Amino acid sequence: MAIEKPEYLLPDSVQALQKNSISESYSSLLTINDYAVNDELPTQAQNGSPKNSLSLKKKIVYFVLGSAFISSVVLMSRCLASKKSKALAKSDGPINVILMISDGFGPASETMARQFYQSTNRLPVSWKSPLDDILVGASRTQSSDSLITDSAAGATAFSCAMKSYNGAIGVDPSKNACGTLLEAAKLKGMFTGLVATSRITHATPGSFSAHVVNRDMEDLIAQYQIGNFSLGPVVDLMLGGGKCFFLPKSDPGSCRQDDRDLISEAKNKGFTSISSLEQLNSLDSNQKLPLMGLFSGSHMDYEIDRDPSQQPSLSSMADKAIKILSESSSKANTGFFLMIEGSRIDMAAHSNDPATHVREIIAYWDTVKLVRKFVDENPNTVVISVSDHETGGLSVAKQLGPEYPDYFWKPEALVNVKMSIEKISKKLLYFFTDNLNSNLDKKKEFVKTVVFAKWLEIHDFN
Repeated sequence: MAIEKPEYLLPDSVQALQKNSISESYSSLLTINDYAVNDELPTQAQNGSPKNSLSLKKKIVYFVLGSAFISSVVLMSRCLASKKSKALAKSDGPINVILMISDGFGPASETMARQFYQSTNRLPVSWKSPLDDILVGASRTQSSDSLITDSAAGATAFSCAMKSYNGAIGVDPSKNACGTLLEAAKLKGMFTGLVATSRITHATPGSFSAHVVNRDMEDLIAQYQIGNFSLGPVVDLMLGGGKCFFLPKSDPGSCRQDDRDLISEAKNKGFTSISSLEQLNSLDSNQKLPLMGLFSGSHMDYEIDRDPSQQPSLSSMADKAIKILSESSSKANTGFFLMIEGSRIDMAAHSNDPATHVREIIAYWDTVKLVRKFVDENPNTVVISVSDHETGGLSVAKQLGPEYPDYFWKPEALVNVKMSIEKISKKLLYFFTDNLNSNLDKKKEFVKTVVFAKWLEIHDFN
């Protein structure tokens, strides 16, 4: 795809100067090591140059990040202009950017979900999903060290506009910090947000809000997210799972390795902290920022397992985030940047669980519809929906014999599935643990009469 270079982009010589500045200054501004985050600037930076020199460096970095961010928005806007030119032409206010990421979601997954929804709802074969209308191309997802990327390298490519190694969270292949879109937006004066159905410290949201050398360092990612590093708080709103990484290890619900209570630390930094659906629903668009909502200890429940009276959906979190960020940015006459991830599309594919996978995709579609409606009403908003990679090697339909095209495709088999493989596995484990002394026939009978017949609604065991 060819993109016309906007006339108002900086000359190549100035861009080269900015590139050198960011490579030299930004890596020192955000010191990264394997096991710790420095609250203060690096000792070398403190002692090796006068205070005003360091201040100048920081200003250069802020300018570079802000310029890079606006340039990227302009380029994305130009890409979408062929379809939305009239709407975009009407906008002369601050720009909002909503980046949506469908984790682990490839073309076969979109095909399966589309055909499932179309056939089970008796829609015309020409029916299109909310994503079909805005499809403009594809991306090459290879990471810097592997043909197959993981979510960390994939998200870092989106957030930092560079390829990095599998496991990298906001760092380049040399493990130096790279400035992210979210940070650039914040330094430009915009409001920022993250919404995910995974732990908020997981690979994708982490890659926009932290700089660590390995995705498993979620203790450290949580510290970044509440502003415990040299840039201070850069995330105004966080909604998702992963409360366990914000609780001290003395708490039964914690998964941290230390006794830091990050929820208390966040409150001391001005965050409002919520943890229930009721609290989320009680918020209005005038909610003060920063805001942190953690609705589960680890990942949020799959859509197929979610109790709508206990946990919010992806679309409801996105809706609340957009309303709050939109109101705050409108009052400040600035824009906002929001990353929304359909995190668990990927996890269902890892489990080879098609019934759960397809429902996660439909939940993502619901969020896409909501976001598109907001964009239609606010044409100064750019929306990008992209996947980081495919997961599971999904194939749709099976050819039964040599005669073409005799394909076996029965989407109705997924309709009556009651719960995810993840939840079934836990229940099976509990059953077998409670019935250690039971004979094999009793266990087989439980699988046939409960797992197959009730939870999966499979009655023909042949």
